[in-house]
Amino acid sequence: MIVNLPDASTNDINKKIISLREEGGAVTMGRVLTLVIAPDSEATLEDSIEAANFASREHPCRVIAVLPGDQKAADPRLDAEIRVGADAGAGEVVVLRLAGELADHASSVVLPFLLPDTPVVAWWPAGSPANPAQDPLGQLAIRRITDATNSSDPLAAIKSRLKGYTAGDTDLAWSRITYWRALLATALDQSPYEPINSALVSGLKTEPALDILAGWLASRIDAPVRRAVGDLKVVLERPSETVTLSRPQTGVTATLTRTGRPEALIPLARRDEKECLAEDLRRLDADEIYFEALAGIDKVQYV
Repeated sequence: MIVNLPDASTNDINKKIISLREEGGAVTMGRVLTLVIAPDSEATLEDSIEAANFASREHPCRVIAVLPGDQKAADPRLDAEIRVGADAGAGEVVVLRLAGELADHASSVVLPFLLPDTPVVAWWPAGSPANPAQDPLGQLAIRRITDATNSSDPLAAIKSRLKGYTAGDTDLAWSRITYWRALLATALDQSPYEPINSALVSGLKTEPALDILAGWLASRIDAPVRRAVGDLKVVLERPSETVTLSRPQTGVTATLTRTGRPEALIPLARRDEKECLAEDLRRLDADEIYFEALAGIDKVQYV
């Protein structure tokens, strides 16, 4: 169910949320966090709400999406939309559209809707501030999620994350390579136990997940790491073997090959936004390995 509240006050919206909760029999204690989404367009709004609804089935939460509108409007205006039931996953969704002077004060408008005594996570699905922790919305949160993949310049975006990093920051590009990192680590945890002489990460130029994957390798091994544009694969060279993990760009099955051993086929589809968001909501503490991977990008050789 979707309830529209045009030109409303925060008090009107809160009263309606309470009324809908009482009618539906839901209780606030069932929510484990508040997810604040800052989309940059209506199209991004719907996609991000869909991802949040998926993630809320694992992490019941209140979702607050705040979308600044016409900043030049003569009068400040707050239009709200409350979604519950099938339109809101395992929580409730509050969409706030701001106009006029309110568009510059999103954090103040969001504040009355935060659930008490629960952590707050802020998510920028597309464009994001240079320093998320210093952004007014980011200051409300203990965990801040960005997504370099949806930036106009993905490589520049993922590289900029290091300069603006604060403990609690993460990026969905990092979550997209969780399974790649696990498979590579598992492959290297088998004989021969030799150091890596060199590493190659290849794939689309506009895929920042590969840049941070290369940064992760550079932070973990004492050997040159190259990032190339081409087929999607990671190649690790050891003195007596070569380990290659490859997958077609649009495929769902990867191939792991090692010198002198049979090929292994492994399910490895590209992770979509909702899966990555659900993973990032599982941990609210600082991710030190993510920070080290960001620092490692500076060591990567681009060829």
